[in-house]
Amino acid sequence: MAAWLKRIIRRPRMQTALGVLGAEYLRAVWYTSSFAIEPAGIYQQLEPELPVIFAFWHGQHFMVPFAKPAHFRAKVLISRHGDGEVNAIAAERLGVAAIRGSGNQEGRFDRKGGVTAFMSMLAALDDKYSMALTADVPKVSRVAGTGIVKLAQMSGRPIYPVAVATNRRITLNSWDRAVVSLPFSRGAIVAGEPVRVPGDADADQLEHARATVEQRLNSVTDRAYAVVERRDHGRG
Repeated sequence: MAAWLKRIIRRPRMQTALGVLGAEYLRAVWYTSSFAIEPAGIYQQLEPELPVIFAFWHGQHFMVPFAKPAHFRAKVLISRHGDGEVNAIAAERLGVAAIRGSGNQEGRFDRKGGVTAFMSMLAALDDKYSMALTADVPKVSRVAGTGIVKLAQMSGRPIYPVAVATNRRITLNSWDRAVVSLPFSRGAIVAGEPVRVPGDADADQLEHARATVEQRLNSVTDRAYAVVERRDHGRG
């Protein structure tokens, strides 16, 4: 991207305009599309578990605010870097408050500059807000970091893997292969089995939980695309 264009995009008024425009575009996609939900009773299952931690892959995140029923209180972790401000403005316009921060290259939020964000997420969960965040290691697509499992360990809240997909979409040429859903789509919201992390988990248990989050996120993502592309008529 040209330097002059970056300077324009970083201006507060431009970021606000892009955030509002992005939110309204996503709202248009939602209202012109039909979404299947799997499993069918997932919201009833979640009710007694709230608050929870919703995990999803980076690049698959634009439609995630619509996976939440209106009465579920939730906040989302959004990076302070790059297009984070635009994403935060869009998320808040769609009813999901933003916590700003990011993990280190191991995907940890409890070290270096991520400590404030990590503590803010713990406080939000303690205040009965569910937390939504991408599970990837920064700049490494589809590899779960340890930050999300440390959050589950320290908060005592379960991690629910979530994927949202549409059959009409544009895949961007970015590190995370970000997907922009298009209006008038056939969509799917798929949630996986929760991952629970004991408060006294040791290093091996934390690694097992991290790998389980990664595997279940891949599974729900594959399932969501199978549903919208009608590759099968039931779970394998």
